[in-house]
Amino acid sequence: MVAMSPPLLIAGHGTADDAGAEQFRQFVKRVAGRLDVPVAGGFIELSEPTIGAAVDALPGRRLAAVPLMLVAAGHAKGDIPASLAREKSRRPGLSFAYGRPLGAHPTVLALLRERLAEVGAGADTTVLLVGRGSTDPDANAEVARAARLLAETAPVAGVEYAFVSLAGPSVPAGLDRCRRLGARRIAVLPYFLFTGVLPRRVAAQAAGWTGVPVRTAEVIGDCDGLATLVVERYEEAVRGEARANCDACLYRVALPGHEHRVGAPQVPHDHPHHHG
Repeated sequence: MVAMSPPLLIAGHGTADDAGAEQFRQFVKRVAGRLDVPVAGGFIELSEPTIGAAVDALPGRRLAAVPLMLVAAGHAKGDIPASLAREKSRRPGLSFAYGRPLGAHPTVLALLRERLAEVGAGADTTVLLVGRGSTDPDANAEVARAARLLAETAPVAGVEYAFVSLAGPSVPAGLDRCRRLGARRIAVLPYFLFTGVLPRRVAAQAAGWTGVPVRTAEVIGDCDGLATLVVERYEEAVRGEARANCDACLYRVALPGHEHRVGAPQVPHDHPHHHG
């Protein structure tokens, strides 16, 4: 890494779950150990430190920001850029190179296969990949894409998908579908980076479902593979090679039922710990 490379800001969502927030903070330290530049992490809502506090902890007037998100939903498309814009207005002369969300990268798929192996998923196992869920059709489609890529690369009977909030099918409906398709065993695979309220809800809903045997895998978690991918996204942003997938972005394209969101102004979350 060249000496003039900018510091890295890792932007997270935030969670009401203390364990999940701590996993994020420990992960930021892991990434910092891989780079010769200052690294800080902040949340757009719910948890501390805030994006503003993380920016204040970094030197210089040019920063690189990586959204620690699996899909390009409203947080990566609007909330984080709006938070960065607020920081630029607070610190004149500050600029950001904004990176891409993680997406269904081969590294992510490999980590998902590891989590499946940990619960003994094999050729007789149907996988239910469970995402957060969004009001953004493009974001939900990314989860479906990840499910298909996993089906093509994992030694399992098949991969279906569901969502724990805001979109369907729900976790119970997804499990019902797996059973109707002839599943003998089901592995529920949370499509989340760290633990939190929603991953725990996924596990509870899976435990409460009756049918064929079900095991729930762990989230991706704080690990070296994930850190490697974040460094890749950072280097991509620094080189100016970050590319946004705008083909189905509801803020740019008039998707049926979402026409009112084209060109909608983006504002940062009102973080309870933001005192600026």
